Amino acid sequence: MWIFLTASVFSVLQVAHVGGQEDGGNEGCVPGFQVKKYQVAYRGPFQKGQPLLQVEFDDCAGNEDVTFGVSDPNFHVDEDLNLVPLRDVPHSEPVLFIHGLSANADDLAQVDITGMSLRNILGTGQKLPYRSKRSLLVPPMVVSENQRAPFPKIIGTVIPSGESRKHIFRLTGPGADQDPKGLFTIDMDSGVVSVSRSLDRETTGFYQLEVSTTDFAGNLIEGPEEVKIIVIDQNDNRPIFKETRYTGKVLEGSPTGTTVMTMTAFDADDPNTDNAVLRYNIVRQSPDKPSPNMFYIDAERGDIVTVISPAVLDRETLPTTTYELEIVAKDMAGSEVGLTGTATATITITDKNDHAPEFTHPLFEAHVYEGSTGVVVNLTVDDRDDPATGAWRAMYSIISGDPTQNFEIQTNPDNNEGMLSVVKPLDYEASAFRTLLIKVENEDPLVPDVGYGPSSTATVHVRVEDINEGPVFFPDPLIVTRMENIPVGSFVASLNATDPDILEIQSIRYAILQDPAGWLSVNPVRGTVNTSASLDRESPYVYDNKYTAVFIATDNGTPPATGTGTLIIYLEDYNDNAPYVLPSVARVCEDAHDVTVAVVGGWDKDLPPNAAPFKIELGKQPDLDKTWKVTRVNSTHSQIMLLRSLKKDNYQLPLLITDSGVPPLSNNTEVKVQVCICNKNRMHCSSAHSHRARFLVLLATLLLTLLCKYLHT
Repeated sequence: MWIFLTASVFSVLQVAHVGGQEDGGNEGCVPGFQVKKYQVAYRGPFQKGQPLLQVEFDDCAGNEDVTFGVSDPNFHVDEDLNLVPLRDVPHSEPVLFIHGLSANADDLAQVDITGMSLRNILGTGQKLPYRSKRSLLVPPMVVSENQRAPFPKIIGTVIPSGESRKHIFRLTGPGADQDPKGLFTIDMDSGVVSVSRSLDRETTGFYQLEVSTTDFAGNLIEGPEEVKIIVIDQNDNRPIFKETRYTGKVLEGSPTGTTVMTMTAFDADDPNTDNAVLRYNIVRQSPDKPSPNMFYIDAERGDIVTVISPAVLDRETLPTTTYELEIVAKDMAGSEVGLTGTATATITITDKNDHAPEFTHPLFEAHVYEGSTGVVVNLTVDDRDDPATGAWRAMYSIISGDPTQNFEIQTNPDNNEGMLSVVKPLDYEASAFRTLLIKVENEDPLVPDVGYGPSSTATVHVRVEDINEGPVFFPDPLIVTRMENIPVGSFVASLNATDPDILEIQSIRYAILQDPAGWLSVNPVRGTVNTSASLDRESPYVYDNKYTAVFIATDNGTPPATGTGTLIIYLEDYNDNAPYVLPSVARVCEDAHDVTVAVVGGWDKDLPPNAAPFKIELGKQPDLDKTWKVTRVNSTHSQIMLLRSLKKDNYQLPLLITDSGVPPLSNNTEVKVQVCICNKNRMHCSSAHSHRARFLVLLATLLLTLLCKYLHT
């Protein structure tokens, strides 16, 4: 509830001293407000910037560091000690409190706004508050934060009703009888409210308590009524930047006014007062070339923008690509008494591709030996753009002079040089000199207003050095077909090796490098190859009917050079291998009902038509056909059959096998037939020699006996 004082209506700027006089008189200086109470007449809205009154404050030390706080954030005290509205104020609180603070003074003054009704304060259409005859009068109370001792300090008085009845004042709520306990106290007899210690608005800016009165028996008389205590802000918090160091980038050549970054600071003071109104300023730029004011910061928003012209904002001509700005944020809307906070802004000028790469020389020379590959020359370029970007990295291409694609260029990532390499060997005899036209450009495209000039191309002269090249066989391999078993000394092939060094006259000699079977000889001058032994298709040195030999040709250059060539001889088959029969052993039961003994096949190392079909028949011994019979199964196999039963024994069956060669070859062979006793799926065969073998042993014994008798006679 407000306390309203009636007074005469003054002009807006008229100030009256009510119930007070200048403290101190002529007896000495008393620090603080020299007038404690002021009045201002209200005649409509207060206009922004229009002074209302001038307070009288003297801290007895020159007022150099005095700061003022006003209970209504719509007002402030300027440098000339005038109470001035910060904005248009249609209606104000009826009582304002001004807190003055310096190192030597800490004082409070009251300003009454006269001529204002409750309807002015509450607005049209709102009901006026009702005060009963027995209600307490509780004015809003204000107290400045950070007050200095001694304590307690009086901040207001609660006025009871006009009755003469005795009463006791009681103050309750957070800050009185609740935590933080004892912060505010009330005189139980007079209703004077005091603060017991210094307050911090940033911790608690508003307290709401209750006051009541009781009689001495504790019976409630009046209340409870609400007590509002407002903590007036003091500028006791410096602006703090969210970061100590800010980083930003701006592209070189950017238009003037390009936003680089935004600096933001925070002030914990009351945002409705100048204590938290910040202004930004650049106090240092390092380096300060080419201009100490390359950047500007918006004082209110903290936006850093470019001031320098696009032509001067050239990364390649600036003394550095990184600039450091020291930014200061000052509260009190930037006034001299404001507190400051500092941060650093680091701005990097980034690169764009506004410089084409240029060859350091218009002509490069290289020497390369014919037949070799690898890097032959490094092409060097200059590029003023940033080496860490595609605006600097070079790409090389061969425009002309390489129709057979013998060359390629790769970029060295460390130094941007172009490494020209031979990837397909060059031939001195074909061309001893090559001229290449090379172009260089960047990975990133150039900006539209920049083009590639003549210095972005270069000529490379490549001189091919001659070397003594080894003879080359043609064809390689040389393939011929010959019949095996041709006579020793027969002609096989004629080697043909030529010397690539056609500009020189050189002779060539031939020799055998590899002849696994030792079948060949070569004429060292003419290169004719003849047989020195019989060629055998069935030799283990022959694979898939092919015999391979390697020859070497050597010229008489300095130093001599060699080349190798391969001779492959396809060997045609000659019927020089008699066939044979497999298997060589067969078993049959003596009481077998199946007269088939075995199926045997013919085998031949030769190839058709010198092999199958085979003819297999009984040998020429008498009476074989009475016991055995051979029947043809197919072109390679025949069936052996028994014509009568035989006792358990081993029998040697003579066979004759003939191939189909021209002329045919035959082979007398034997098959061992074991006649066994069979029972329960087991065969019991004789381990003795065959029947024919025993007969031969007996015959030999008989002849030896007759010989001995003849010698004794």
